[in-house]
Amino acid sequence: MAKKRPQTKAKRPQLTDGQIPVVGAREPCPCGSGRRYKACHGRAAAQAVTELVHRPFEGLPGECDWVALRELVPAATVELTLKDGLPEGVPSVTLATVLPMAWPALRRDDGSVLLGLQNDTPSGDISRDLADTLRRALTAEPGTPVQARRAPADGPRLQDLLDPKGPFEPVVHDGFEFWVPDPENATPDVTASLERANAAAIPTVKLTGVDSAYWCETPEKNHLRWVMPHPEEQLLDALARLHAAGTSSLGEGTRLVGSFRAHGLTVPVWDLPSEVRAEDVEKPAAEFAERLAAALATDAPLTADERRARGGLTNRQVTLS
Repeated sequence: MAKKRPQTKAKRPQLTDGQIPVVGAREPCPCGSGRRYKACHGRAAAQAVTELVHRPFEGLPGECDWVALRELVPAATVELTLKDGLPEGVPSVTLATVLPMAWPALRRDDGSVLLGLQNDTPSGDISRDLADTLRRALTAEPGTPVQARRAPADGPRLQDLLDPKGPFEPVVHDGFEFWVPDPENATPDVTASLERANAAAIPTVKLTGVDSAYWCETPEKNHLRWVMPHPEEQLLDALARLHAAGTSSLGEGTRLVGSFRAHGLTVPVWDLPSEVRAEDVEKPAAEFAERLAAALATDAPLTADERRARGGLTNRQVTLS
């Protein structure tokens, strides 16, 4: 039977949490407490890694579009603005929905950085994981991908690295040609990979008249998916008021069918006839935004019809994250 570890009475080093190095879970904690790491500072570190951050993109410019690009949009890119400017030798940093081979990030031959958004992340804080990947990509050797790893629990988040006043303007692409600088002269293997990825991508268009609304085309019908920043309960009440009044559609043949939950935000979804294109819903979406604003400003109790409409919308919610 193993002996208990004796408790030392020697003067212990005074280390702050930020100075505690990560060691094996069963090793003595470097803080000098005499306890194993997993029972001391490792407990907080493990909790920080596994605790789910409900709104990981909160506080970033374009939070709604971050959510859309993470969950809904197949192929898109956004130029990112770093808080401290670009390091020497890094001409640009670009957020991409997906990268080849599901790489978390890629440092291109010219030194530019591509950061993948739709990868699985090892912790409960997507923002911290992406920030760790971004920092490593900025110093990676040109021409190399960045592999996934568990981010330090006390590491920075995207909110610490990105300029809060910087623009966030997604560019939606028809395919993944942005993966390579010169797709027309790519190798046969790269060309085949691009063809497979492009074949699986659902055609998607970002509306220009309202924020964070994305039209997409599927074989049976088209859809509009609109990421909204309003608190969920308030938004559902407002949608229920419009639904009960018969004003929740985007025109003839369209129908509000439910919503997604994703990263702390709500994403109402409309079914559209297959002949309705993105440009066809620009004006109806802008008009709906005005009706929704009025409904959001109403604080009267829901009527019986509105409560029934709200129940139907709630039953048709799907959680994506």
